[in-house]
Amino acid sequence: MRRLFENDDPKGLQVDAVDKLRKMLAVLQDIGSAADLAGIPFWKAHRLTGDRKGTWALHVTRNWRLTFRIDGDEIADVNLEDYH
Repeated sequence: MRRLFENDDPKGLQVDAVDKLRKMLAVLQDIGSAADLAGIPFWKAHRLTGDRKGTWALHVTRNWRLTFRIDGDEIADVNLEDYH
């Protein structure tokens, strides 16, 4: 994810998900608050629970989610996960 964000290098990522991931990263970069995520229903933004409390997830493809934490005004710990 870092390589995609910093260098626009999609190496190692699913080809069918790259455009969507680019859009998600752009939105996360400019997000004002977690409430802004509710305005994008097709990404199915939701907070995780249990030991993942404080982490958000966005739907990328069938089993893949873009996960991250909102730490004050910053987005942290961005990761692409197959957590299902």
